[in-house]
Amino acid sequence: MTESGITKSGESDPRQASDTPLKSVLSIALIGPDGARRKAFMDVLSERQRTEISEIVSFPADLDELPHTVGERYDVVILDVDFDPDYVFDLVVRICSSSSTCVMVYSAEPDVKQAVRFMRAGASEYFTLPVAAAELETALHRAATHPPAAAIQASRTTGQAFVFLGAKGGCGVTSIASNFAMLLAQESAQATLLIDFGLPLGDAGINLGMAQANYSTANALQDSSRIDGRFLSSLIDKHSSGLSVLAAPGDFSSSKPTLEGVDKLIDVARQSFSYVVADVGSRTDLMESKLFDESSIVYLVTQVGISELRNSNRLISRYFSLRGRSLQIVINRYTPKSLLFDDSQITKALTRTANWTIPDDYATARRTESSGTPIALEESPISIALRQMARAACGLAEEKTRKKGFSLFRK
Repeated sequence: MTESGITKSGESDPRQASDTPLKSVLSIALIGPDGARRKAFMDVLSERQRTEISEIVSFPADLDELPHTVGERYDVVILDVDFDPDYVFDLVVRICSSSSTCVMVYSAEPDVKQAVRFMRAGASEYFTLPVAAAELETALHRAATHPPAAAIQASRTTGQAFVFLGAKGGCGVTSIASNFAMLLAQESAQATLLIDFGLPLGDAGINLGMAQANYSTANALQDSSRIDGRFLSSLIDKHSSGLSVLAAPGDFSSSKPTLEGVDKLIDVARQSFSYVVADVGSRTDLMESKLFDESSIVYLVTQVGISELRNSNRLISRYFSLRGRSLQIVINRYTPKSLLFDDSQITKALTRTANWTIPDDYATARRTESSGTPIALEESPISIALRQMARAACGLAEEKTRKKGFSLFRK
């Protein structure tokens, strides 16, 4: 393991003890055998002041060597994924499980499935070259707060949250969220909970063909002091697919939920389930809750229309401009041949390329809605697209399309 150091601070000990939560100097290890990729990252990284940067040009043969070394010497470790994704994945897991060092990774190619896999392993960031200076600075600023090891370990024992937000009403966010949740439970074979935050008129349960629930999200939020694992389990209905559902209330509730209550519900849910899927409709009043913290994967559901793209642009600019792979844009009811805008115009409006497109299959949507059958249970262009989303979310390989003549459009 060859190392070269670059110091951009007069401090003698970059890992000095401090009573303040923000570290004044960060010690960073940039590790990657490929010189061109490492230089591309280093060119941006070296612009940041008050850092001590070490370039490490090779990975150790012994997997046990590096985690112990970097855990003691560095605040941040940045790894080249393209060297060997499986090897680097094991390194991320070992470093994150043995120290409080912040781990980030980078690649020359965008890969949503791989990004999810590494972030679930403990990586705080997944960068795609070329790295934007502002994006890197934001990530390092978060690392500089240097959360204690206990907090990091606690976060690893909690489930992953997937939050579905609609650019406006009528985008189909509830249909996508509920069927995604069912497919996630099936594909991952892990405990999965769907929470309907569409108070008081949510209909995630209806989309799954479920009868009116006895209890609801309103009951969970009525008195946040009561929320624990046992209480939550008493409110949940079980779908025949194995998915757990906390439905929206059937009647108007007199109580108004607080952000503290929402935060407590999400904390308990993530401690009890491997995956928590939240349907928040188009509610921007929950943006300050833990639903939208950095550990959540947010799916922004939109359509190709002037109003939808305008709202999407405003939401991304206001709330998600610094969010990387943890923001997934989903274009629903996508029909390429009849769009008012081409792909370049859509990308410009969204400020980034959409991650997923759900085909416009009116016949299937109408038939399943009328029969009360979840779309996820039928083989259709919509269910195929949603299954691919669910598999990527839990780190599974993409399935090949099983119907001839249908091509899943994914960016």
